[in-house]
Amino acid sequence: MLALLVAFVFGASTLLSYYVDALWFDSLGYGSVFWTRFNLQAGIFAASALVTFAAIYGVFLALKPPRFGELIGGRIMINRQWVEVPVEPVLKLIALGLAIVIALLVGNSMVSSWTTLSLFWHAPHDSASPDPIFGNPLSFYLFTLPAWQLLSGWLLSLTLIACVIAGLFTLATTRAQSVVERGFGEAKIRLWRGLSACVALLLLVLALREYLGRFELLFQDQTIFAGITFTDAHVILTGKLVICIALIVGAGIAVAAVVATPRPRWMLASIIPAIVCFVLVGLVGWYVNNFVVKPNQLVRERPYIEHNIQMTRSAYALDRIEPHPFPADTSVDALDAANNQTTLENIRLWDSRALQDTLRQIQEIRTYYDFPDIDIDRYSVNGSVHQMLLATRELNVDRLPESSRNWINEKLIYTHGYGVTMNPVNGFTAEGLPTLVLSNMPIQSTIPSLQVSRPEIYFGELTNTDVYVKTRQKEFNYPQGDSNNLNSYEGTGGILLGGFLRRTLIALDRGDIAKLPFSDDVTPESRLLMRRTLRERVQELAPFLTLDPDPYVVVGEDGHIYWLMDAYTTSDSYPYARRYALGEQRINYIRNSVKIVIDAYTGATTFYVFDPQDPLIATYRTIFPGLFVDAAAMPEMLRVHVRYPELLLAVQAVVYGLYHMTNPDVFYNREDLWTVATEIATTEQRQQLVEPNFVLMTLPGERSTEFVEILPFTPANRNNLIGWIAGRSDREHYGQAVVYDFPKTKLIDGPLQIEARIDQNAQLSAQLTLWNQQGSHVRRGSLIVIPIGRALLYAEPIYLQADRSPMPELRLVVLAVQDRLAYGPTFEAAMAALFGGTESALTTQSSTSRPSSVSNTTEDLDTLINDAARDLSDYQQLTANGKLGEAGQKLEELKRRLEELQRRRH
Repeated sequence: MLALLVAFVFGASTLLSYYVDALWFDSLGYGSVFWTRFNLQAGIFAASALVTFAAIYGVFLALKPPRFGELIGGRIMINRQWVEVPVEPVLKLIALGLAIVIALLVGNSMVSSWTTLSLFWHAPHDSASPDPIFGNPLSFYLFTLPAWQLLSGWLLSLTLIACVIAGLFTLATTRAQSVVERGFGEAKIRLWRGLSACVALLLLVLALREYLGRFELLFQDQTIFAGITFTDAHVILTGKLVICIALIVGAGIAVAAVVATPRPRWMLASIIPAIVCFVLVGLVGWYVNNFVVKPNQLVRERPYIEHNIQMTRSAYALDRIEPHPFPADTSVDALDAANNQTTLENIRLWDSRALQDTLRQIQEIRTYYDFPDIDIDRYSVNGSVHQMLLATRELNVDRLPESSRNWINEKLIYTHGYGVTMNPVNGFTAEGLPTLVLSNMPIQSTIPSLQVSRPEIYFGELTNTDVYVKTRQKEFNYPQGDSNNLNSYEGTGGILLGGFLRRTLIALDRGDIAKLPFSDDVTPESRLLMRRTLRERVQELAPFLTLDPDPYVVVGEDGHIYWLMDAYTTSDSYPYARRYALGEQRINYIRNSVKIVIDAYTGATTFYVFDPQDPLIATYRTIFPGLFVDAAAMPEMLRVHVRYPELLLAVQAVVYGLYHMTNPDVFYNREDLWTVATEIATTEQRQQLVEPNFVLMTLPGERSTEFVEILPFTPANRNNLIGWIAGRSDREHYGQAVVYDFPKTKLIDGPLQIEARIDQNAQLSAQLTLWNQQGSHVRRGSLIVIPIGRALLYAEPIYLQADRSPMPELRLVVLAVQDRLAYGPTFEAAMAALFGGTESALTTQSSTSRPSSVSNTTEDLDTLINDAARDLSDYQQLTANGKLGEAGQKLEELKRRLEELQRRRH
């Protein structure tokens, strides 16, 4: 009864969860997707659980001897009287319970691999043979082999359990007293035959797994390359077939023991052939590897290295990357500033982390808002394209005052974030703050063509709670003076709550049973918004896709706010391709096949297929025809914001560092190994890999300006640059990647070397040391390497931040080429110093508010001393108040007066 009660509770909970999920999928227009997945999972669960239960309990019933309790002496003496113990009923009950539990566990495990079995069932017919060893098509490795590996593991578990059951029964009868004399000789023989049959099945399953293991050699990572080696091809593959045959022979011996007089030596004889073959294959493989291959490794392994290079480049789409030479000239003239004005005007000087901290100070407005991320994109303004930085102002209910933390506030009133900020990548006010194009609440725009008519953010990166909208309770929209602006949800997103019964069922599933059914504010027209976090939302709809960790926000021409997220199809069974880490998984195949658009107001989620040639996404489209749409269906206002994914470029760059070497001899010797360049982290002051940067630039040899993503390379264990990769995002060039190689006869500075040059500049070093005192500290932005013309331009912003006010303000811009470093308090000043030949300066000429006070030669020393003391006091007060711009001016005045005092003394 207790077991039935537990089963009922868990079963009811599961059914209720499925009911709410069905409502949620249907609210998004993906009801067919839910039922397709439900039917697949239910079928897999039922088939695997029933077969497992039938196999386990069937083996138990088939092998259990009659009168088993009497056989093992199931009697105990109580008060000098023998009492029969009900061994058989209890044993049957235990076996039944264990069989059910194991069947449920196995069924649940198989359901977790439903995508593998679904892909196998819907696998396309592929006649191409990319595998150079076995000649199998790619579909065999992506769809068929993973399913056979899964099924063979399941069969191995079943046969092992059967052998354990048979072994326990056999052991029990063997230890029983006088088995033959008591009339159980036939039962003992039957048990030995049953054990032999189970061992035969186990050996056959092991033979199947050994046969499949031949294909798994294609995925193993060697020290030098991945895939099958010379020893594998000439010894191990044949050896595995021999072992497979030996296991089948052993299974035959075990079957012979079923029909012949069963003896333990038959069991021993059944496994000896496989053990002997395994040892012999291992010895031969060791000999060939050490005495045939290693003395002539390059010669022996050359064709297999070629296979690995070719297949790895195909698996990561490196064969689509176009290599080009790049002169990497060192002079300022090579930048060709006159023909690259768009690139120079869009150099990113706002570091994302510094901007995030600044926005939290000047645009959060209230403590319960937050800016979780900074995104970069391009927008057309007055006919020209500009790079912009965007941030969403999302609501974080965890920051609500403790007195406001109640069910009505968290579920009905504080339901959404509000608006975005937008600023040019190099726009600064006189105080060093960002020049905001979109800001404040309600949203204000300084550009008529950029307007936000639907600023409410119900779905985002921080919105991780359920809320109820379209209730009688007005929702908080944004603060407005002494009062608040209120509104009501007008969208069609979410689950309609309906009548009392439906509302109660939903409340049970969402854990709101004590509040939701009894709330007077909730009406039948109210809606539940759930799974509002972008990642959770998409993973529930398409759990088979690997998601990019950084979705980005887009302001549409219709005034709505949208999220764009890149999604990938991945596999770890692409033949002959090396595996690399991607988060917690290891992959050897990746395609950016899908772009996902999520409306921040309605939650509408659309999956656009951008790589129809990918066999994985083509098969998923066959399984879920209602989930995906073609890329051509994406609205043009969103299509212009599609970009080359950061994660994909980062993965390709790591792989390309090794696999740009297509010559096996060069590859073997690692003569030209590249790595992604390193830089100093802006916060932890440690070395880290350079992150991909988006820039507006004209690629060498091209005429138009493009939005591209770039990443520099350095030689292995070196700091100088050797090349760079660019992912193209615009129009007909979308998805293309190009690599530019530097001449190997030149030494081009890398980010760490430029950082060292900045630190070694006497004037810069002194100024940075001075700023790092008196209640403030210097914060250096990311160093960006931008190819312009025929040379590289390095740009690094430097901010000043008060200790009491985490609001960094731009104070210096450092620009450099290979043979020159320039800086200035503004980007224009640094440009003039670099291109115009003017002298670099730490401050502008207007920074001195009272120039005559230090130049008057008749001023006496007392006045100078008093003024210097006043300047020091003003500087300390301004710094403490966070007015770093004015504090910097006071510091310059103090410096001038002290210099004048020093001159007067001499």
